[in-house]
Amino acid sequence: MAALENTASAPLPLAMQRRRNLPASAALGWLAAGWRDLWQHPLSSFAYGLLVFAVSLAIVWGLFVLQLDYILLPALAGFMVVGPLVAIGLYQKSRDIEEGHSVRFARMVFVRAASGAQVWYTGAILCLLMLVWMRAAVIIYALFFGLRPFPGLHDIVPMLVSTPEGWAMLVVGTAVGGLFAALSFAISTFGIPMLLAEKTDAFTAMGTSISLVWNNLPVMLAWGAIVLVLSVVALATGLLGLIVIFPLLGHATWHSYRAIR
Repeated sequence: MAALENTASAPLPLAMQRRRNLPASAALGWLAAGWRDLWQHPLSSFAYGLLVFAVSLAIVWGLFVLQLDYILLPALAGFMVVGPLVAIGLYQKSRDIEEGHSVRFARMVFVRAASGAQVWYTGAILCLLMLVWMRAAVIIYALFFGLRPFPGLHDIVPMLVSTPEGWAMLVVGTAVGGLFAALSFAISTFGIPMLLAEKTDAFTAMGTSISLVWNNLPVMLAWGAIVLVLSVVALATGLLGLIVIFPLLGHATWHSYRAIR
């Protein structure tokens, strides 16, 4: 009897403590909650999205001016790496709505995270990860096409889809980029909101985020697919879609954190 009592009172393994058994469809619920937050004081969210759009457009323009257009595609893909950090002001708005505080754009831009500078330390790691991915993309291009100059955005697509080297590069580049995206998604999707709301250190937040993602894989795969599809839609609109899609995903990410954490 004592043995049974000791077994019953034993703490659950950490993996089971972090498993929420949510169906994949719960990701749609997070998106719906983000949509509701978007339309509460919508001007603040749209202003945030417009700011992200303007900065993104300025970066793209700068790449062309500096004749660095060959890293444009990796840079656009790398935006998903640092996106969760950029969205921290949207998490703050959703948090204020949840706690019944007034929504102020200044609080969204000048965020005061509970973890202080730890959130920016995590941001530096994400930026470093993005730079490594962009360098890896250049190396992959060189491995398949040698020292051939970058043909320009108008000619790169035909070159990729009409040559064996192009198809091979697409396969390898997609696989490597997927690994970078998966790592950044795992460490930041809950890590940044956690650093905003809780007083902890960057490595604890990132490790906890990885564990939560791994132990709730079905719903997180669904959420990752939603983020990917909407991000592609935003890019397909010449970045204009960021004005609406980025705030929507930011608010929804906060609700994913609240549901899983």
